[in-house]
Amino acid sequence: LQSRGCISKKNGEGMYKHGENLKLLDEGSIFIADSVVIGKDVTIYERNRIEGNTVIGDGAVILPGNYIVDTVIGRNTTFNQSQSEGASVGDGVYVGPFARLRPGAKILDGAKIGNFVEIKNATVGEGTKVSHLAYVGDADLGGGCNIGCGAIFVNYDGKSKHRTTVGDNCFIGSNCNIIAPVTIENNSYIVAGTTVTDRVLEDDFVIGRVRAERKPGRAHKYLKHFINPKE
Repeated sequence: LQSRGCISKKNGEGMYKHGENLKLLDEGSIFIADSVVIGKDVTIYERNRIEGNTVIGDGAVILPGNYIVDTVIGRNTTFNQSQSEGASVGDGVYVGPFARLRPGAKILDGAKIGNFVEIKNATVGEGTKVSHLAYVGDADLGGGCNIGCGAIFVNYDGKSKHRTTVGDNCFIGSNCNIIAPVTIENNSYIVAGTTVTDRVLEDDFVIGRVRAERKPGRAHKYLKHFINPKE
């Protein structure tokens, strides 16, 4: 198998640099650097660029449109239209579409990193799901957690970076702000829209919202500023 000059071959120890049963779909649109090591039964689709000290485990599937550099990818893991640099990804992980793994990202077995999620210098525990529109920076997440849409781990105060620790089996709802440095212990539940600034203890249920205030009959005052409002 060949892709732009990079050929499957054995090294001096008898290991395949590009393993058995490697499938390259549309080879002309794939770039694989000579430094990359690929296991057996791997499938790489069109429009992928794989560089640096990247290692791809057995049975992995690299769907179209990824940029992967200096990343270790585990067995039976799938990448879908995403970028990864300096990351470590375990077995049975799904990444993407449109995810970004930055240096220091460590994704453990069975986790899910979904669309428009960015992970930087953080560990995502086994089976934890960060499914969409979230930023996890300078954090350690336990296993079995759910991180909701729009959740932000606020790691930077304008001067220094700070770290967050989240235990196992925690639920962090949509649109939460987790202000580091802070610890959230095991089996905690953070309600959507909550800003967390203090330690959350095990089995805590945390809610912090500004109550909505309803003003009857006032909407027309503001709607009149629209162009061509509906009668």
